[in-house]
Amino acid sequence: MDLMLLIKAAIMGVVEGLTEFLPISSTGHLILAGSLLGFTDGKAKVFEIAIQTGAIFAVIIVYWQRLRATLLGLPSERQAQRFALNVLIAFIPAVLLGLLFGKAIKANLFTPVVVATTFIVGGFIILWAERRGDAAARVHDVDDMTPWLALKLGLVQCMALVPGTSRSGATIIGGMLLGLSRKTATDFSFFLSIPTLMGAGAYSLYKDRALLSVADVPMFAVGLLFSFLSAWVCVRWLLRYVATHSFVPFAWYRIAFGGLILLTAYTGWVDWTA
Repeated sequence: MDLMLLIKAAIMGVVEGLTEFLPISSTGHLILAGSLLGFTDGKAKVFEIAIQTGAIFAVIIVYWQRLRATLLGLPSERQAQRFALNVLIAFIPAVLLGLLFGKAIKANLFTPVVVATTFIVGGFIILWAERRGDAAARVHDVDDMTPWLALKLGLVQCMALVPGTSRSGATIIGGMLLGLSRKTATDFSFFLSIPTLMGAGAYSLYKDRALLSVADVPMFAVGLLFSFLSAWVCVRWLLRYVATHSFVPFAWYRIAFGGLILLTAYTGWVDWTA
């Protein structure tokens, strides 16, 4: 068993769990962390997607009561049926566009410089959205969302196919711009992450199964465990944070971090593409 590989897997798991649900792009951070750790081969790319499942289990635990009530109410309760339908509608666009353009995006856009650029652009979009705040919010509960609004959020989520955009950032900030309160947009982003990330992880494992072997089980297990633990801490913290704070600090973090990556890449101080 390669101890150094397990340490890298643990680090990548922590990065995934801490960044998946914040508007700062988990994919972007994983690309950059992988570049620094020398963890960039084909198997590493499958690993990065697969360990998202660990983060999703954290969401399932935090929202277990709501998810359980929805599942039990599907046969007869209109509210549960509407909620599940909205999540399904929002999920479909990312599936279709991911299947159509995913390969081309991975081949051309998964680079540190692209990630840094989208970090900066996304930061300014967050600042713009937060200038509006919750004053313009019309929807204050996920149960009040319409299928049309869910579809628009699903289309917004597709922006996260570009690495560095942030899936959670796109859905949360996009939701705020579409009239959802900060808390409602955050809640719906969590619910939407369940089918989106579990589907992406399962598809990646199936598609690239030839790259994997039984010897990879410890690496994936460590990554999943650390992803779950760090995501559980992050989700619980974020739900408390959005109740009284804005996302402005994350916007400035994105801008500063993106600028740092561009600077070090341009000067050659760090070989991000190693």
